[in-house]
Amino acid sequence: MTKSNEIYPTDLNDTEWAQIAQYLPETKSIGRPRKYCWREIINGIFYMVKNGCVWRAIPKDLPPWCTLYGYFRQLQNTKLWEALNRVVREQVRQNADKEATASLMILDSQTARSAEGGEARGFDGFKRVIGRKRNLVVDSLGLLVLAKVTAANVQDVYAGKKVLQDLKQRPQLLHRLQKIIADGGYRGDLETWVNQEMHVVLEIVLKLGDKKGFQVLPKRWVVERTNAWISRHRRIARDYERLVSTAEAFLYIAMLRLGLRRLAHAKSF
Repeated sequence: MTKSNEIYPTDLNDTEWAQIAQYLPETKSIGRPRKYCWREIINGIFYMVKNGCVWRAIPKDLPPWCTLYGYFRQLQNTKLWEALNRVVREQVRQNADKEATASLMILDSQTARSAEGGEARGFDGFKRVIGRKRNLVVDSLGLLVLAKVTAANVQDVYAGKKVLQDLKQRPQLLHRLQKIIADGGYRGDLETWVNQEMHVVLEIVLKLGDKKGFQVLPKRWVVERTNAWISRHRRIARDYERLVSTAEAFLYIAMLRLGLRRLAHAKSF
């Protein structure tokens, strides 16, 4: 593993950069030449998501904040953050001697307290939090497959249907899928819908007895670890975004950085 050109801990080393360089848009052939290379731009965006600063507080030795924001929005609008996350996830799975696509997925939600106004905010009566709900679908390694952000007052069963409807629109992720695991908040009509529309089993895993708080439940605990990984990124430890699409993009960016680090670690042995 090569560590050239690294200034901040979030910077990509040569091994990590090689995993995604080919998927980024090519250098412009007409118009004004790009002043900053893609590697500098991606490093700046990773820095912001991990360390939690606002765009205008990006350090001066990184590309200007307006440049970073412009390219962030470009990759968001073309859904390239999700695509890059998928490429890296499949490589991590293959390094772990698994098939590139998952046969088992886990569905769960995490409520994030909102620090801003903006669209899709609500009050989660169970957790007594004003903010948004992050509905995540992960594989058996805890790697993000799909993210859908809704208002916090949307019940899990309805938010879960929204994210699974989005998953259904991505048939390339479904050809091996046999089972989705979720908690008791997804019981009811969603089980029937998943079986009829997606032709897979939605298995509800309930807590044991009357115990309160976190429990290590078979398979389902994996998504709780994913929530912990996400919460270590200061920009998304709370929800500071005015747009739902931005909040979703940051989830893919956080998990993309984690996946790249795993790949580079595997290649160093």
